[in-house]
Amino acid sequence: MKKKVAIIGTVGLPANYGGFETLADHLVKNLHQEYDLSVYCSGKKYAKGNRPPSYLGAKLHYLPLEANGIQSIPYDTLSILHALFYADVLLILGVAGAWMIPFVRLFTNKKVIVSIDGIEWKRDKWSRLAKAFLFWSEGIAVKYSHIDISDNESIQDYTAMRYGSLSRIIEYGADHTLQVKPTLEDKAEFPFLKLLYAFKVCRIEPENNVGTVLEAFSQLPKYTLVIVGNWKNSAYGIALREQYKAFSNLILLDPIYDQRKLDALRGNAMVYIHGHSAGGTNPSLVEAMYLRLPVLAYGVSYNRTTTEHKALYFKDGNDLKWLIQNTSVPELKALGETMGAVAQRRYTWKRIAEHYRLLIIEALSVKNKGQVMPDTQKISNSTLLDMNLGHLTHQQGFFEKR
Repeated sequence: MKKKVAIIGTVGLPANYGGFETLADHLVKNLHQEYDLSVYCSGKKYAKGNRPPSYLGAKLHYLPLEANGIQSIPYDTLSILHALFYADVLLILGVAGAWMIPFVRLFTNKKVIVSIDGIEWKRDKWSRLAKAFLFWSEGIAVKYSHIDISDNESIQDYTAMRYGSLSRIIEYGADHTLQVKPTLEDKAEFPFLKLLYAFKVCRIEPENNVGTVLEAFSQLPKYTLVIVGNWKNSAYGIALREQYKAFSNLILLDPIYDQRKLDALRGNAMVYIHGHSAGGTNPSLVEAMYLRLPVLAYGVSYNRTTTEHKALYFKDGNDLKWLIQNTSVPELKALGETMGAVAQRRYTWKRIAEHYRLLIIEALSVKNKGQVMPDTQKISNSTLLDMNLGHLTHQQGFFEKR
């Protein structure tokens, strides 16, 4: 009989919203024959007439709550409670419902895998109270899960140093992106496709440095920048759009969920601008890499790790302007090929799904969580001294002269 796996923490399927949803979509596509999968969906995002009971063999469960923001806490909590009635493994994406995990471990034999989704509590969009909750939730998730997942080596280093956890690195896939040659209709709808332009797609949030990127390009009138994002969803986004809408070289588009149309725009850009300064491996970055776009990225450790330190990096608007003005077209084309080679090797969904399959197998067999620190560190100093160990009794090191 197939083991039952519940995927918790996404907006839902089919995927239309973000990285976790795309991940869930490809896990279902690649693992549905081996596992009995269920995915929790936000009833706020799927109208009652558009709620199929299943998707590619996975059962879909709808909750009357938003999956993001403050409602993510009850959304994930109710999902976990419901999954306890049938699932063998709970794959929880994000830490909003992590406060439940100690009770799951105490009162059930369910296995819990958590992807902590970067260092969420550092994001500027959260209030102090929200940051405190997310920081606390992160610690609970890492401590009480059977396995925790980091999507980036820098996040793995962070959880190892802070929690002593042997986190597992699983990144995101990008081979769902499409190489699209623009049609006449595409060029009529988006005239900038006839030009050389830079491209960026992201949530319009402070930690994505949208303001920094816009300010830099506003001072470079000969260079066109296209940004796709949710401008209307926050006061920050509304204010930025109002501030920069008059610049003819800045094209600020609303979210595009059609995969072909989005890839037609970004896949034909001259360069991809990645301004994220928080999180881990960002899906939009690996997707741009897979499309062989040269990447100019904000120079934090997460982005350097994702691009294997082979992209070009900026720390402020002046840096970005210098890169735009001083990087030649041949250099950009060579950089694009380098980014594509990294993505082909690391960021494919078949590879990612296989890592998750192996983690599920491991979770079903383990009792205790793996730790970075050896068990000997749990022994008190006085106990170690009482054990009369030779290497403690004779303090002189083997490399010292006798």
